[in-house]
Amino acid sequence: MFSEIVIVRGGGDIASGSIQKLYRSGFRVLVLEIEKPSSIRRKVCFGEAVYENRVIIEDITAVKVNKEEEIFEAWKEYNIPVVIDPKGKYIDMLKPEIVVDAILAKRNLGTNMNMAPFTIALGPGFEAGKDVNIVIETNRGHNLGRLIFNGRAAEDTGVPGVIAGYSKERVIYSHYDGIINNIKEIGDLVKKQDVLAYVDDVALKATIDGVLRGIIRNNTKVFKGLKIADIDPRLSERKNCFTISDKARNIGGAVIEAILYMKDNKKN
Repeated sequence: MFSEIVIVRGGGDIASGSIQKLYRSGFRVLVLEIEKPSSIRRKVCFGEAVYENRVIIEDITAVKVNKEEEIFEAWKEYNIPVVIDPKGKYIDMLKPEIVVDAILAKRNLGTNMNMAPFTIALGPGFEAGKDVNIVIETNRGHNLGRLIFNGRAAEDTGVPGVIAGYSKERVIYSHYDGIINNIKEIGDLVKKQDVLAYVDDVALKATIDGVLRGIIRNNTKVFKGLKIADIDPRLSERKNCFTISDKARNIGGAVIEAILYMKDNKKN
């Protein structure tokens, strides 16, 4: 449908819902990542191409690139290029029509309205009409995916979404600083108190029975309080570990809506 360049800052699991929909809608998508992403739901993160060089999510291929020529080569081959560029230098180089901040850092790491004709940010940390053109609500509930034209998204509650009656219980944080050594893999069925990983020599155990939906990459340097794993209590939902989430798809649809809205209003 479109051939405009869209640069998406961040390639995590929520960002990947937007990346997928942008790609399927015909945009030329470039993903900017940091040198060492610390994603949990790694099987559905296009940013994992930084480590793997090539990842495939729901039949869409993302490839790591290192220079401008490789970006255009990836687009020519109908792939999504992923480049390490935390500062956004490729925004200045390529001058995209659209920039989407999908880092979800809950604060603005430098995205501004001067970066492109159309700018969008996901979640808290941005003010619509000041930092970017449109902010998209990422908080689960009635307003998930709502376009915000003036003001901010809801502040982060710090409380994980409820799945099958579990919220905080299903998310595991590191209690120590150190190097993680994973024992379990994404998609494994786990029981409460099963050892999921060690941080140095300290065991990190499952808090509930379920499916290990996400765990941070093996040998990552972690710190106390860092989210490192996520358990889905629904044993029948193992396949969901390998597909983009409902929340990410909802937000991705809102990104497409925001772009079409801004384009239509520009015409008028």
